[in-house]
Amino acid sequence: MSTPEKTTDNGVNVEALLDARKALSEAPEAAQFMWRAKCEWVKGTHSRSTVEGFFGLGEEQMHKTKFTFDADHPEVFASEDHGATPVEIVLAGLASCLTAGIASVAQLREIQLRSVSATVEGGMDIQGILGMDSDVRPGFDGIKVTYKIDADATPDEIKAIVAQSQKRSAVFDVVTNPTNVTVEVN
Repeated sequence: MSTPEKTTDNGVNVEALLDARKALSEAPEAAQFMWRAKCEWVKGTHSRSTVEGFFGLGEEQMHKTKFTFDADHPEVFASEDHGATPVEIVLAGLASCLTAGIASVAQLREIQLRSVSATVEGGMDIQGILGMDSDVRPGFDGIKVTYKIDADATPDEIKAIVAQSQKRSAVFDVVTNPTNVTVEVN
């Protein structure tokens, strides 16, 4: 009696990712990427950022389409609320990066996902942003990510997938580790 072959399809081409990993181990200079976003002020606290091209694999690359993100502040900040706040965009980026990792790791481990949802919350005392108290940090005082995952896996396997996603997430690393940021005016 033959055992049915397990098929997992979370929409991630793990074979291509593993092939890329092998190719980059043979040409590590191609692994150097430069991501870019351009931001233009619209009016008030409203701005519009675009993402179109990046450098990677030794040359300029282009996305299939130009992506646009509007950012603003809510009316309770005396703004017009034309987009998510910049800090909400950071939270969305963190959730997206971790979730992509969960799908990839689950695919590699042949675990079928049925649903994955994340709630990401970041606490903040806005006295720091408003300059009311120089001892109050203007950024998050903490971020909490809560996942609900339905998969053909045990709770321990799901926790291991999430842990591996955190370990490999670029945005998790950016948010949890100091990153040098240089600001210039031309």
